[in-house]
Amino acid sequence: MGEQIRPFRADHVGSLLRTEPLKEARKQYSNGEISEDALRKVEDQEINKIIEKQLEIGLKSITDGEFRRSYWHFDFLENLTGVEDYEPEIGLTFNGVETKKHDVKVVSKVEFNPEHPHFEHFDYLHKQVNGRAVSKVSIPSPNQLFHPNILNHDIYPDIYEFAKDVSEAYRQSILKFYDLGCRYLQIDDVYWAGLAATEQLIKNRERTEDEKEEAIKLAAKVVNDSLADLPEDLLITTHICRGNYQSSWAISGGYEPIAKELFTEKLQGFFLEYDDNRSGDFEPLRHFDRTDAYIVLGLFTSKTGELEDKQNILNRLDEATQYVAKDQLCLSPQCGFASTEEGNILTEDAQWEKLSYVIETALEVYGEL
Repeated sequence: MGEQIRPFRADHVGSLLRTEPLKEARKQYSNGEISEDALRKVEDQEINKIIEKQLEIGLKSITDGEFRRSYWHFDFLENLTGVEDYEPEIGLTFNGVETKKHDVKVVSKVEFNPEHPHFEHFDYLHKQVNGRAVSKVSIPSPNQLFHPNILNHDIYPDIYEFAKDVSEAYRQSILKFYDLGCRYLQIDDVYWAGLAATEQLIKNRERTEDEKEEAIKLAAKVVNDSLADLPEDLLITTHICRGNYQSSWAISGGYEPIAKELFTEKLQGFFLEYDDNRSGDFEPLRHFDRTDAYIVLGLFTSKTGELEDKQNILNRLDEATQYVAKDQLCLSPQCGFASTEEGNILTEDAQWEKLSYVIETALEVYGEL
């Protein structure tokens, strides 16, 4: 297989704070004041700027900041064949804030959409990066379609048939990204965090223990079936997220209930949030019995601009080595900086300073990225 592919020692989840020119252009487009072509020109201009900024500070995985999206997940999901967006009566509940009213639903059999706009988005990013670093794309996990309010039991009375179609749509989508030159793809997953939750502000029907166990097994299967027969030189990671909206959160709970099954996912990297007590301790990492994958510790927070105490970061990294070899650990912020276009509550300068700090710390520990 050649050299082991892995996440970078200093990595990032992907989304970045939307710039002021981009926010203004999106507002004008929404109000019908500028054309789609005019919006696209501003998007291109602002994406070009953040590509150069990521390269300038030393990041090795380069994203488009999700600048063409409103949401980290809905924009991708609603462009799959068989999935549509709609406006629910209320938004999602986070700690102290409610999101905009937007959701998706299954309206027909779920299939791969060869005209999915995210393929064109990645193609633009990849050509602009032009081999100077690795072009990275993040998409929502296929598990995001298994939230109870999205499932359609009339179209799919058998959840395993639904799982089969969703996984295949994702598998073909991932292959399309690969054909466009993608060699680093990440699947972002809030669903797993919900299965481990001790507190969840987004209310779903309570599961019995047997139902939860079945859901945990199915979640791993859905991802693994999505990854079947993919090229060996494609790095695929996942990010387990507890909610990230305007610096707020939606879920609390450590990894213990899900760790054993989660780490069976056929991925090369697991981005795990560890920026505060809501994420629990490192003990669930004892289930990580892998030599072919890496844990990316989200010890830095993207929710504030305050820089973490470096010695504390180093101490926590050392603590994690009780369960995972140092060589199989990497560092990153716990989440992106703008999971939705509203973004977290910090400045762009603070965002770049935080990412530079992750790089500085990783270089101090590993001497390389």
